[in-house]
Amino acid sequence: MPATSPAGLSRRGFLAATGGLSLASLLGLNGCGDSSSGSGSGSGGSVDNLALLLPGDAPKGWDAVLAKVNEKLKKDLGFTISPQFIAWSNYQQQSLLKFTAGEKFDTALQARWLNMIQLVASKSLVPVGDLIAKYPNLSKTLDSQLLEQNKWSGKLYGIPQVNSAARLHHFTVRQDLADKLGVGDLSTFDQLEKFWYDVKQKEKITPVGISSNMPDLLVAFAPVGWLNQHDWENPHVSVQTFSGGSFPFYLAQDGKTTGSAHPIPFWEAPGVLDALRTVRKYYLDGIINKDALNVDSSTIGTQFESGRISTRWAMTDGLSSQALAPLRKAVPGAQIANVIPLGGGKGAKPNQTFQADNFVVLNVKGKSNERAMQLEDWVSIKENHDLLSYGVEGKDWKPVGTDKFEQLSQYAFPGFALCWRQKLEKKIKDITPTEEAWFDWAQDYNNFTVDPYASFVPDVTPVKRQDSQVSAAMTQYGNPLWIGAVDVDKGLDSLKKAVDKAGLADLQAEMEKQANAYLKGA
Repeated sequence: MPATSPAGLSRRGFLAATGGLSLASLLGLNGCGDSSSGSGSGSGGSVDNLALLLPGDAPKGWDAVLAKVNEKLKKDLGFTISPQFIAWSNYQQQSLLKFTAGEKFDTALQARWLNMIQLVASKSLVPVGDLIAKYPNLSKTLDSQLLEQNKWSGKLYGIPQVNSAARLHHFTVRQDLADKLGVGDLSTFDQLEKFWYDVKQKEKITPVGISSNMPDLLVAFAPVGWLNQHDWENPHVSVQTFSGGSFPFYLAQDGKTTGSAHPIPFWEAPGVLDALRTVRKYYLDGIINKDALNVDSSTIGTQFESGRISTRWAMTDGLSSQALAPLRKAVPGAQIANVIPLGGGKGAKPNQTFQADNFVVLNVKGKSNERAMQLEDWVSIKENHDLLSYGVEGKDWKPVGTDKFEQLSQYAFPGFALCWRQKLEKKIKDITPTEEAWFDWAQDYNNFTVDPYASFVPDVTPVKRQDSQVSAAMTQYGNPLWIGAVDVDKGLDSLKKAVDKAGLADLQAEMEKQANAYLKGA
């Protein structure tokens, strides 16, 4: 997806998965069926065209690329595709409605932060775990550990779309301002904080941009809260919620040894209260934007690219550097850098679940699940992958060396929704040295510690009512607390009263029951 806005939300599903898209209505996984055949209604018949659901707007130059794709698909496999693009503002709702209405589209982007849990529970998705091995091009691009960690209750309900082994959120900063202010290279949280205060005092721009998607990310998130210094020094926490906007519980790191997950409310975890007080100070001091609860991610991206913000959120997906070209149009000579202030640097081995942020799922009522899998296999061939991902070579892009490309047009396909393959993705030509170094680091599973609850997906069904009520309380009282808009002591007191009344005790007991059962079977 594009570098900003609906893009920032889409390709970086990680942000949306945790930053305010409530999943309180989603169902759990118990009782989900399986199917080794992978056949939906009409599967295996004579199907000439597949319907795909994709997020966002059609890329510029899409018709020409689609014509090339379909020409080659027809020659290679005997069918074509007709992707339907749905605006990001409507994608979650519209894609769910299409599933529930029984429409016969074939594939769609789904994820925990969208409707995937509900769709699994309603048996709307084809389990693909037994199918992947039948498609050699696809299977060789998917690491066995990726497939294993993305199973839910032992089943794989979608094809994981990743371009690195692990994903860790961090900071994109204006390195030219750091150099100008004498801060130099940034590698620690203390250095970042000094940089932000220097920017506030001397540059008169907003030091840190936060969007309405982000409150949950700032303090209580795994393996690190974005503005939680304790976690950056100790990146080994496991945080679980029953739904995307619900209450975060911290789970015991020694659970596999003791047999007890011992979930505790986030405010009891080490470093969280200090982080809340730090964020409150940042809010009062003007370090973070005071409209954080109302401004969307696209606006923050635009403000960063126009030189009005010195630091924004980033993911280890190799795409942050796309902001450099538009930034330099607004601020000639600007430089950006990616900063991951882990205590221990690249040797820190932070926790990772290795769960994908995005999946391609197969609709059980699709015209041909077999051909949907053939499509995923076809886009796992480098030539086909590059055509769909980057456009027509020589017109939309050209190769740079063996692993980079230069974009020649404005074509930007949401590969994360159909064809992201870690082993096939190219880096952009102008990727910054800092981003390239961290992106390469994120490719290696051995640079991370497997989270003790890596494939644990809590089932909200037994506490659906309480979770919905707690989620509403978190929206009302938690989000202002997360971004520092209220006094910590008063805000936390109000939140505690609200979630207690909403059923926090029931959530905690159910989380412990399910997490302990997971540990027992792990």
